[in-house]
Amino acid sequence: MPIKFLVVTDSAADRLLIKNALSEYSILTAGDGGEAMRLLEEDEGINLLLLDLNTPKINGVQVLESLKKNARFRKLRTIILTDHDALENESKGLKLGTVDYIRKPIQIDSLKARINLHLALLRAQQRLERQQDSYNCLAPDITERKAMEKALRESERSKSVFLSHLPGLAYRCHNDRDWTMLYVSEGCFNLTGYPPESLLCNRDLSYNDLIAPEYRSALWSRWNQVLTERQPFKYEYEIITATGERKWVLELGQGIYNAQGEVEALEGIILDISDRKAIENTLKYHNEHNRWTGLYNRDYLVSLLKKEIKLKKKSKKALIGINLSMVQLLTVNYGFQYSLNLIIRAAEALRQHCAANRLLFQPRENRFVFYLFDYKDQSELIEFSNAIIETLESLFLTERIGGGIGILEIEHSDQEVDIDLLLRRLVIASERFVSLSEKAFEICFYDAELEALVNRERDIMEALNHIAVDEPTNDELFLQYQPILNLRTGSICGFEALARLKTEKLGLVSPLEFISIVEKTKLIIPIGEKVMSKAFRFLNKLKAHGYDEISVSINVSVIELLNPAFTSRLFALISEMQVNPKNIGIEITESIFASDFECINKVIEKLRDAGLQIAIDDFGTGYSSLARERELTVDCMKIDKHFIDKLLCTDLNKTITSDIISISHKLGHCTIAEGVEHEIQLQYLKEHNCDRIQGYLISKPLDEEEAIEFLKKNEQNGLPLGSRISPPYPEKRTRR
Repeated sequence: MPIKFLVVTDSAADRLLIKNALSEYSILTAGDGGEAMRLLEEDEGINLLLLDLNTPKINGVQVLESLKKNARFRKLRTIILTDHDALENESKGLKLGTVDYIRKPIQIDSLKARINLHLALLRAQQRLERQQDSYNCLAPDITERKAMEKALRESERSKSVFLSHLPGLAYRCHNDRDWTMLYVSEGCFNLTGYPPESLLCNRDLSYNDLIAPEYRSALWSRWNQVLTERQPFKYEYEIITATGERKWVLELGQGIYNAQGEVEALEGIILDISDRKAIENTLKYHNEHNRWTGLYNRDYLVSLLKKEIKLKKKSKKALIGINLSMVQLLTVNYGFQYSLNLIIRAAEALRQHCAANRLLFQPRENRFVFYLFDYKDQSELIEFSNAIIETLESLFLTERIGGGIGILEIEHSDQEVDIDLLLRRLVIASERFVSLSEKAFEICFYDAELEALVNRERDIMEALNHIAVDEPTNDELFLQYQPILNLRTGSICGFEALARLKTEKLGLVSPLEFISIVEKTKLIIPIGEKVMSKAFRFLNKLKAHGYDEISVSINVSVIELLNPAFTSRLFALISEMQVNPKNIGIEITESIFASDFECINKVIEKLRDAGLQIAIDDFGTGYSSLARERELTVDCMKIDKHFIDKLLCTDLNKTITSDIISISHKLGHCTIAEGVEHEIQLQYLKEHNCDRIQGYLISKPLDEEEAIEFLKKNEQNGLPLGSRISPPYPEKRTRR
């Protein structure tokens, strides 16, 4: 009987691939389950079905259920096509009578090997059926009998050749707990290390003795299940060979029934799949472990947590996250391999803290997570975290880098737990103090207080995102202007523009909160452009009121300065709004020169060439040397409030504020003192020739109309110095 295939899948590419790979056979194709059923009804010659379970209209499972109900398709051999991760489909298909499965994406070599194996079994089955028919139709004609005997011998010869080349063994056995063998092929020796005759009738040992003990009960249960349902048998398990080696095998078989429907014997083949299992285990290992450290990765952690939480045990569970992202900073100076070696050493050091209830994972390159369970209380978590810190601080003593330790206790819940949310919260806790703490490592619990803080930051970020992409409603982002006094003339010479955020939901947000978020999320560029636009509009308003000589200073971050489009956009905005560049001041913090001194200095030169005034903000708090300060192409030095505050509590002869003023003058820069709030500070600064001052002694930051009114009063009456107003929150590092 010729072999005819029916390939059923909605993938035209898969249909073409299978048809080309098996071009020597007659192949029909169908794109869905309905078309497949029609072809099967019309063509009785189809004897092998390749069925994709995920077909449209009528799916593969429905097709299998229809075939199972119809006795006509009892001999049809069905192989299902499944996705690599759809293990439940394989199990479901086998229960419905399929004989094998092929995983997608389809590998041609694997496809051919599977098909050839089942074709061999199909041909052997057809020969056996023909033999049975020949026995039932014996005729007295000797010529016909001789021909049948010859065909039988040829069949036996073909069967012998097939079985001798089978990569495993073929068998016929009793359905008993020993699997008493009635027939065993020659492949038995290569597979098990025992000659076939040693297994026949349990002469030396039974086949059950070869099965690894942990699989015996499951194998017996599986056979009983398929025999009850009269389904083909398929199972993977391990055997122990004569040398003690463990081998993975795949058993394919079926029950042989008598006329009364009783099981007479079991027949099948047992194939060596050790090589395939080794490849699968290798792939599984790489999918579950970090390539460099060998620790379990995030995928394995997620799967473990899902299983643990599903068990709903009421024992205490917690995650401790270790954030070593600061190691990445070393890559710039020392290269990737240096940083990688540090991470590997950290992994080895952290392994020492593992125990039966403390499991270590590496979800990301620079992050580690301990999963703890059955611990006593929070004090045990803190004690364990301190032990980790002690280990890491000694490890990173030379590099002088730190990190964050986040702790998240997993609360018992009857509802489904979002694992991804748990891990995100752990990251938030571990990142909280990475760059803020003075200590090398700091511990942070994720609790209600931190969650409220995170939610507030999220709300602030949403407001800033809205402002960045669209015009803010109700002036959510607005500027206030703090006057700058020229001590030599006694008049106001300019303002510093200070960004403010106020929304209906959040109210007035402190700059200490939103400025760091703006810089961290890179919203500083679009937000910065909006601040400049507002400041330039104020300049035009000043001009309209006759204050042509008043300047406005704007704070600019290193992110903006290093943006290649910064200068071109700034100059375009100046031209568009028709403001005088000489009335614009740009303030940059001293510490940014540690980032890219040469590049930033070139940008500053372009700005100065265009007429803009450049000031170094918070002078004295950065990390650059005096030699580097001398190279800066700037106009002013703004003395940080820290040095002005010292004028209140320090012996004035010991203060260095006068030295800073002197150095600035020697470098050719004017000086502006920030945060002047008391008369004694003003007198000191006058005596030591400070050029300009700003602070609450002069005025608090003012809205636009208030600022213009302030200028008018200054012209008429002069400044009422000494009427100090306390600031609502610190102005240091609050600028845009």
